Amino acid sequence: MRLTIPNILSFIRLLLIPFFVVTFYLPYTWAPFATALIFFVAGLTDWFDGYLARKLNQTTRFGAFIDPVADKVMVATAMVLVVEDYHSLWVTIPAVTMIGREIIISALREWMAELGKRSSVAVSWVGKVKTGSQMFSLLVLLWHPTEWLVWVGYIALYVAMVLTYWSMYIYLKAAKDDLLNSEDI
Repeated sequence: MRLTIPNILSFIRLLLIPFFVVTFYLPYTWAPFATALIFFVAGLTDWFDGYLARKLNQTTRFGAFIDPVADKVMVATAMVLVVEDYHSLWVTIPAVTMIGREIIISALREWMAELGKRSSVAVSWVGKVKTGSQMFSLLVLLWHPTEWLVWVGYIALYVAMVLTYWSMYIYLKAAKDDLLNSEDI
């Protein structure tokens, strides 16, 4: 494994997860802001690792593995914390939907890679917009500075959920022929 700046950023993202979980449970008025700030910094490392990997020509196989793992663990952790914090069916449904989608699409990509068709389920612009809306909603819902912003966070969460279904449809449609092929494995 070549230790590159993008890989270091992915490791930092993984290392930040326990810190943002601990700050979430701290009994201080500044804890929600600190939790959201750590989540924001982790999100920045996600953006920068991909950008720097391309810009510095530091793409590696390990980076291609660890980056999405770090992203999914970070987002799933944030989803679990938001679900716990809000104790609401209206937050739990989108969270379960988005976590379930990540599991389904990760399995689909792995399976398509085994078939040598990984590029047919590459990340689309819908997935990128979904991720942006999802990250924004989680940031706001973790911080919850005002009632008005919490409602903005709910709206962004539901936008992300709709885009979750849309992007999952796109990925499954791209893999439809391979999924429905009756050939034995």
